[in-house]
Amino acid sequence: MNALTRLLLICHPDLHPSPALARAQALAKATSGTLHLVLLNHLPSRLATLDQILRSNARRQNEEHRKAWLHEQVTALGEQGITAYAETLEDEDPLKDLIRLAQVHRVEMLIKDIRHETLVSRALLTPLDWQLLRRCPVPLHLVAQADASLPAQILVAVDLVEHDPAIRKLNERILQAAQLLARACRAQLHLLQAWEPSASFVAYAAAPVAWTDERIEDVTGRARKRLSTFASHYGIKPDHLHVLRGAARTVVSEYANQHGFEVVVMGTLYHEGQAKVIGSTTEQTLYKVHSSILAIHG
Repeated sequence: MNALTRLLLICHPDLHPSPALARAQALAKATSGTLHLVLLNHLPSRLATLDQILRSNARRQNEEHRKAWLHEQVTALGEQGITAYAETLEDEDPLKDLIRLAQVHRVEMLIKDIRHETLVSRALLTPLDWQLLRRCPVPLHLVAQADASLPAQILVAVDLVEHDPAIRKLNERILQAAQLLARACRAQLHLLQAWEPSASFVAYAAAPVAWTDERIEDVTGRARKRLSTFASHYGIKPDHLHVLRGAARTVVSEYANQHGFEVVVMGTLYHEGQAKVIGSTTEQTLYKVHSSILAIHG
């Protein structure tokens, strides 16, 4: 991926302008890219109790209404010089269909509004946002707030502690995707490394570690050095590097909210058997951060 010229937008189900639409429009305009709009078809719950014939008629009318709305959006985008296409999809297995579309159209970013779900809902049914975080093979931009302007500040959360080739490769993919977005938006790029006091930060530890002020200072210093070395390969300014003590699931969102970052870039590594309610660090950050998320699948 070396450009953002093919974007896929999942439109808001209520057929109204949304932050994701605004962000997709701004990106397409900035990159002279093509925007593919997708609307998931679903029958409103109030019509689900109708008999088969009435339900079939209601579904057809609902689909026609949605296609007409999509046509209006494509026309409006075209008037702004944006090449756009649109289609509807049945929502029976949206994850599979969206991934197929992304691959067929060689999409470089999938964009969607964040949909907040209750803890009960997350426990009983895995939300589409979480399904995409775990399975989407292309950069996934979940948008919380956006207008016609592009983000000016982007925060990238990396994990340089684990000596794991998969995580090392993911860190590289995260930063490359973040730089691509930053160039398109002409935004400032900041890197953040969060670390928790644990034995994994002390390679020679064979027993529980006493976290004295001296040891914390030593480990923090080594974390800064790793971050500086990593950032130097990508030309990131030293004053844009941040090392914070604390759990990433808390530190990242707190720092982004305090300093007004508009996009937080994070990686996702999902393994089968992971607790559905707890989710990954990125999933936990999704509802805490005020800004949008760009998730890069490992």
